[in-house]
Amino acid sequence: MTISPAISMYQASIPRFVTILGNLMNILDKAQAHVDAKKIDPEVLTRYRLFPDMLPMSMQVQIACDFARGVSARLAGVEVPKHADDETSFEELQTLIAQTRRFIGSLAPAQFDGSEEREIVTRPGTPKEKRFSGSAYLLSYGLPQFFFHVTTAYALLRHNGVEVGKRDYMGLK
Repeated sequence: MTISPAISMYQASIPRFVTILGNLMNILDKAQAHVDAKKIDPEVLTRYRLFPDMLPMSMQVQIACDFARGVSARLAGVEVPKHADDETSFEELQTLIAQTRRFIGSLAPAQFDGSEEREIVTRPGTPKEKRFSGSAYLLSYGLPQFFFHVTTAYALLRHNGVEVGKRDYMGLK
């Protein structure tokens, strides 16, 4: 039996975020091609939600990017970049994802050293304040939130006829 070496916090986060955000960019390309071919107003898809109390597709992408930036920054011990989250078009969402990938790609593996034990506090000073160890924050909160919002954006587009599948989500050719 082969035992794998320990995975670093950097390896468990940054490459995952970069890869899945790249796959999401490809999915949004297919969504843009879909609305172009069908002569659909793109905002029909960017504003689409399955139920009135659900966030629209554009916000699913924005929140996924927020989690990728926020989790990465907190684990690296740097300030979380602020973003307006006001994108309404596929082009603007693509730009947001590209900016997010550039930011998280600028973080060095050494910045994550010891982050598994670092205390991470979300929403400090509010009734929703939560405290985590770095590893619990990444594995039990950050990654699940990120994947939830990417998956929801994918599902909303798929539900509306965009021809994407699991291979697109996973980035398989």
